[in-house]
Amino acid sequence: MRELRIRLLAGVFAVAGILSWAGARLWNSVGTLPSVPLAAPIVLALIAVVLMATALSIRSRLKAQRERVPEAKGVDPLMAARAVVFGQASALVAALVSGMYGGTGVFLLESLDIPARRDQAIYAGFSVLAGIAVIAAAIFLERVCKLPEDDDRNTGAASTA
Repeated sequence: MRELRIRLLAGVFAVAGILSWAGARLWNSVGTLPSVPLAAPIVLALIAVVLMATALSIRSRLKAQRERVPEAKGVDPLMAARAVVFGQASALVAALVSGMYGGTGVFLLESLDIPARRDQAIYAGFSVLAGIAVIAAAIFLERVCKLPEDDDRNTGAASTA
């Protein structure tokens, strides 16, 4: 399984942000603007919490296994692989969604004197922050589930669970 690349996530964020900013400008020329829902940062924050809880749970189980704690619950490799896939998918979606809300938020910065648009800009900003939290939690989860390098193959790259 390949590791998440920060450059890929940054590229998705940037492209989505630029397209969203351009789309918001175009949409505004028609006279309306799609809203940023209040639920967006909340849902992204919940995903970040789930990813972080999963990472901390797996990390504590691995630590108990390494220290040979009696009756320590092991980590199922398939469960760890599923967790990593969930984290990677969440990070990609969070980069896309954060970029979209970031681009819309940048457009909304031009009209902060209108209360409704100011609220939308705030929701967009919190959505970007929550998306960054999802990405950070996903990267942490991936690092927790990373296997040590395989000396037999000598490939130079560690694989994930």
